[in-house]
Amino acid sequence: MKAACFSSFGGPEVLEVVEVAAPQPAPGQVRVVVHAAGVNASDWKKRRGLMDEGLPQMLGHEAAGVVEALGSGVTEVVVGDRVFGLCAAGAAQAELAVLSFFAPIPPALDFATAASLPAALETAARSLDQLGVAGGSTLLVNGASGNIGGTAVQLAVARGARVIGTASPAKHALLRSFGAEPVAYGEGMTNRVLGLSPAGVDRALDVAGNGILAELIALAHGPEHVVTVADFAGARQHGVRFSRGDDGRALYVLSQLAELLSKGFTPPAVQTFPLAEIAEAHRVGEAGRAAGKLVLIP
Repeated sequence: MKAACFSSFGGPEVLEVVEVAAPQPAPGQVRVVVHAAGVNASDWKKRRGLMDEGLPQMLGHEAAGVVEALGSGVTEVVVGDRVFGLCAAGAAQAELAVLSFFAPIPPALDFATAASLPAALETAARSLDQLGVAGGSTLLVNGASGNIGGTAVQLAVARGARVIGTASPAKHALLRSFGAEPVAYGEGMTNRVLGLSPAGVDRALDVAGNGILAELIALAHGPEHVVTVADFAGARQHGVRFSRGDDGRALYVLSQLAELLSKGFTPPAVQTFPLAEIAEAHRVGEAGRAAGKLVLIP
């Protein structure tokens, strides 16, 4: 089968689509014919040698496709079902992939949209769980208009929380459509938040990683009320929790997608590339020129 791979660290030019052996599902896993695979910032970090040291490496943690083979013990889906989910092996950008965590794709979603959701849904739900966001609380989301931020806003609103979200003014209408109260980034942000919520907020989630953890701590009355998914160095400096997958995953949220959609959840826009054009997808993503979530189509 064909799969995205790199054998040396560097720029997008090191990416190749090569022939590799088809993966085999272990107990509890399924193998899918991949119809779409999500691209994330971690992909180019890996490619540049900022994460894993070994070579060669394959890419991709989220995919949507049709079940082709079942690992032992799998009873919740059958061959031929449409599913989306997460590939623990990080090899989802391929013609075939093994999904370790998966759920049925709601009928209303196409494969590309479904492939755009697993990482954002899990990261957002995990962060909200760690913060204890529930009905009646006020949450500030820093970086509320991106894939993870927009998902976190909508999940928090669905829980009954009041949400204030930071974004550029051009994204404020989008945030309002999600149910959030928007404020602009930049100088004076704290005062703008206090203008909406004079007593500050109960919790704060940093998705942007733009170096304002100290402000978020002040607004949320302590570092224990702040979680970041984007500022590892700042988290260590300020005593804030940095949320990562190895401290417990919120995988349950994948099976809740149909219910969320029925309540008005809006998935991100997607921008697709053929798998053969993975290098261009990386260039677009790294340059911040993506028109939505980047998705590869094998």
